[in-house]
Amino acid sequence: MALQNLYLIHGWGMNRSVWQVIENELKAHFKLHFLDLPGYANAHKHYPADYSLANISEQVAAKVNQPGILLGWSLGGLVAQQIALTQPQKLTHLICLASTPKFQASDNWSGIKPEVLSAFQQQLANDYQKTIERFLAIQTMGSDTARQDVKALKTLLLEHPTPDEFVLAAGLKILAEADLTKQINQISVPTLRLYGKLDSLVPAKAIEPIAQLQPNAQTIIFNKASHAPFISHPLEFSQALLANLPN
Repeated sequence: MALQNLYLIHGWGMNRSVWQVIENELKAHFKLHFLDLPGYANAHKHYPADYSLANISEQVAAKVNQPGILLGWSLGGLVAQQIALTQPQKLTHLICLASTPKFQASDNWSGIKPEVLSAFQQQLANDYQKTIERFLAIQTMGSDTARQDVKALKTLLLEHPTPDEFVLAAGLKILAEADLTKQINQISVPTLRLYGKLDSLVPAKAIEPIAQLQPNAQTIIFNKASHAPFISHPLEFSQALLANLPN
């Protein structure tokens, strides 16, 4: 019996290497495909001049040659949701990992404070390395293994070229401006949403409002994880996937 296709999309500032942590746990159950966000890793020089959510999602979707499970982490989850809305025939299931239909906080929405995203945008032009290190620290904040998680992520990032500053800045702009809150109830494929309870980028206060917007989606919360539960709790994360997906 052929294995199900599982497509994985990394997040902002990261690359395909981050999935190495769970690759061995999953490859016996799924046919794995690591998709690059435009401007990253194997797509380092291939990105649209108009780096919008719609355009990068279309470029990523073009790599999905056979229908399968689409898993997106963080910004990758925003891309995965966009693909589920515009090209649902590409998916059998959608998995949003530490992701949300709207990352930036507003008066009635919990998310990343606008001043935090603005500070990242300003720092990026001056010191890429420091900006990425700060972002890694925020991603792992609250996890029992935060220091080890940051070290692991930094090591994995070095396996591929650094994204262009334009790509990174454009990705931050998407995180600041994208809003799919009025659309996710139109997602037609079965959806699994995975969260870290200690996540500061997709705060726990956002989980219930997202569930209300997409009531048919299934929700799993990793109580001791932050923004990268597959890094901090790889076995628990993999078991949760295997328990809730056909394979």
